[in-house]
Amino acid sequence: MSSQLFAICFNATRPSELARFWSGVLGWEPAEGPEDGVAILPPDAAGFRIRFLPGQEPRTGRNRAHFDLTSASPQEQRQTVARALELGGRHIDVGQLPEEEHVVLADPDGNEFCVIEAGNKFLADTGVIGALACDGTQEVGYFWSEALRWPLVWDQDQETAIQSPGGGTKITWGGPPVAPKTGPNRLYFELALPADADRDAEIDRLVSLGATRTATGAGDDDRALLLDPDGNEFSLRLRG
Repeated sequence: MSSQLFAICFNATRPSELARFWSGVLGWEPAEGPEDGVAILPPDAAGFRIRFLPGQEPRTGRNRAHFDLTSASPQEQRQTVARALELGGRHIDVGQLPEEEHVVLADPDGNEFCVIEAGNKFLADTGVIGALACDGTQEVGYFWSEALRWPLVWDQDQETAIQSPGGGTKITWGGPPVAPKTGPNRLYFELALPADADRDAEIDRLVSLGATRTATGAGDDDRALLLDPDGNEFSLRLRG
């Protein structure tokens, strides 16, 4: 059995504060349980959770990934922006043009995200998180399509996107140029296997697709740490 996307993880200086922000923006409920850090759960059990883990890595440039939030109407876009600002977000300039209709914000920990204008056809019927938009190569898009067994829903001009067969959030990669990686990513994927699955066999499969084992080895007893073909960290856990 192949691993599933279990969570998008944020390394955060103040995990609880960041969880409250994103819970308020998205309307997702906190998770219960003894997990490290704090997590919020999507309304659809088939979706991924968002986990906020303690991390003190210094910020070195923009993140390689950010959320694109959807809007059903101009009024809803304005409401989402206002709610984010009330909860501690702020406007930022990442080079967006005046004529562009999406709004670029940062959460209280400085992580960028966009509130997309209504009528975006590419993000239609994806949910409140329309996409996790990533800076990455075509190769890494192909890797994650095979790793998660999610089909490619876009593959043009070296830009790629995948989506679960059940729908929901798309994961996109913008193609070259890809900014150099200057340190550990603050956002990363956490994959999960059932507790009775063969983790070693799954690691071998991921490596055969282009992943790399990290210098830190196998992680702890139930977690392995790897890099995708673009050098992005991700983890694989056994889920009880």
